[in-house]
Amino acid sequence: MTEYRVVGERLWASELVKIPEERLGVVIGKKGEIKREIERHTGAKIKVTQEGIQIEGLAERVEVAKAIVKAIGRGFSPERAFNLLKPGWKLEIISLKGETPKTIKRLFGRVIGRKGTARLQLEKLTGSLISVYGSTVAIIGDEQAVSRAYRAVQDLLEGKSHERVYRQLKKRIFFETFE
Repeated sequence: MTEYRVVGERLWASELVKIPEERLGVVIGKKGEIKREIERHTGAKIKVTQEGIQIEGLAERVEVAKAIVKAIGRGFSPERAFNLLKPGWKLEIISLKGETPKTIKRLFGRVIGRKGTARLQLEKLTGSLISVYGSTVAIIGDEQAVSRAYRAVQDLLEGKSHERVYRQLKKRIFFETFE
């Protein structure tokens, strides 16, 4: 939950972000370099606590830092997560919580594909970045890219064939160019 307060004429925020423990080291980086990089680019302050990662600063900057931390927590490399610094880019997470481990493995296989080919094709067609980690599929991109990728991933998770999903994506992209 985000806590807000007004300091002068500015809205400050403080938020505790929880990510998988095994991803904490990635957020911090060697000698704290990734943590410092997030702070430098966003102007937010980051503290690692026993409860999670505490992010404080101007509200809009906390939101960006939070998205980067969450993206790293969902399996993105810091380099890929830093794309969230681009104007209009966002993070969307599809959760498969509640599914059995066997079902999650099968569904993730559909999104990833043999040797990662499906994920790469989805990224190429949608202009997004996709990570499969834990019980989630995470997507980074601008509004349009995330929307395309989200729908394509949902279609794959529902069992539609890869060929059909790719064909629908290509058709959607073609018609979007004329809107």
